[in-house]
Amino acid sequence: MAGSESGARARGGLDHVSSVPLPPAPPTYVFALGLALSGVLVVAASRLRSRMFARFRAVLWTILGLCAWGMYSHARHADPRLGWGFIGLHGIALVGSLALVRPRMKPLPYRWLISWPEAWYGAGTLLSFPLAIGAAFGWHPGWWWIGYAFAAVGLGQALTSRRRDVDLVVGDVPSVEPLGRHPHGDHRIDRPLRIAQITDPHLGPFMSQARLRRIVTRAVARAPDLILLTGDFLTMESQSDPSVLKGALEPMRDFSGPVVACFGNHDHEAPDTVKAALAHVGAVLLIDDAQTFDTDVGPVQIVGADFRWRDREAHLQRLLEAHPRRAGHLRILLLHDPGAFRHVPAGEADLVLSGHTHGGQVGLVSLGLPGTAVSLFTRSPDHGFWAQYDNRLYVHRGTGHYGFPIRLGVPAEEGLIRVHVATTAA
Repeated sequence: MAGSESGARARGGLDHVSSVPLPPAPPTYVFALGLALSGVLVVAASRLRSRMFARFRAVLWTILGLCAWGMYSHARHADPRLGWGFIGLHGIALVGSLALVRPRMKPLPYRWLISWPEAWYGAGTLLSFPLAIGAAFGWHPGWWWIGYAFAAVGLGQALTSRRRDVDLVVGDVPSVEPLGRHPHGDHRIDRPLRIAQITDPHLGPFMSQARLRRIVTRAVARAPDLILLTGDFLTMESQSDPSVLKGALEPMRDFSGPVVACFGNHDHEAPDTVKAALAHVGAVLLIDDAQTFDTDVGPVQIVGADFRWRDREAHLQRLLEAHPRRAGHLRILLLHDPGAFRHVPAGEADLVLSGHTHGGQVGLVSLGLPGTAVSLFTRSPDHGFWAQYDNRLYVHRGTGHYGFPIRLGVPAEEGLIRVHVATTAA
């Protein structure tokens, strides 16, 4: 009888019987150890990286650890073996975070075994936040795993791109106010300006050098008039090795047309690395500068804005006044952050090209609906075609992503942008 009671305690009071021993209860050992290891990670990050990075990791791991505690309870309640698996995934996530103290590009086996499981587990756990709270009150629904199912879908979307071409009409409406989504229009011409835009590749766990190289090769093979790069090439893992970005962009050396780039926010973390790679492939980097190019469909003036967190309105005003419109030129503004589009004065840009938002990264775009996390919580344009006054904006969904572990419902984008000048404007 005593042995039976001891066995019941070891099973944590579960009604069903299993031959697999249960992990220790979360308060006594498992997550105490996890929190201790998280503390070691934060101290190491502070000593070896920076205090800012350490503070960010401390906040992230506190949130993730608390959510994981609740989700571990759900998993253990469903099946003791899931509890052991959950502990293993938490350990993998700790290893992945610890590796960022000395970041570098990882080989494919590491991404299979660490980076991708870590991202799936972290995203699924964070998406399960409401269920984690419910576990504290003894609520254990049978569908506790739903967040991890969504994360699995997102993992697939993070590793692939959706190829599509878009047709944009500029000059079709004299003035649109306030800022809002804009229909693509129907004033087509036989020979539009063909642009391959690449933005936010974020070389790292989900964007290897080989994958970005394939994307660039496909863009060059489409023979566009222009290849335009709108920033954020790197992550922490790719900043330290200049050869990684150089090798990824190498196919652009075979492109006979202009390649023009601007800086994104993350490019300021390793500006020399980005500049060297762009120079290696013959790209023109415009940092608050402008240049004109002749194309088969006419002259184009391209203005490249540097990224700014503050004083964006005054910054854009100075930039556009310093580089006024050229008569007879299509005027394109490269502006990494579409949130600054509202500060572009009327009549200053036929087309603004942006990235930065990763299309909203989490949303309903895969279902044919426009809503994303960005549009839910901010007023910034998130993806697609927008208008304010007679300026037009296209927000590219990005080639890669960074920040939240995965994409979900917002696939990455690659393809051609075909720019038509409305016959009324012509």
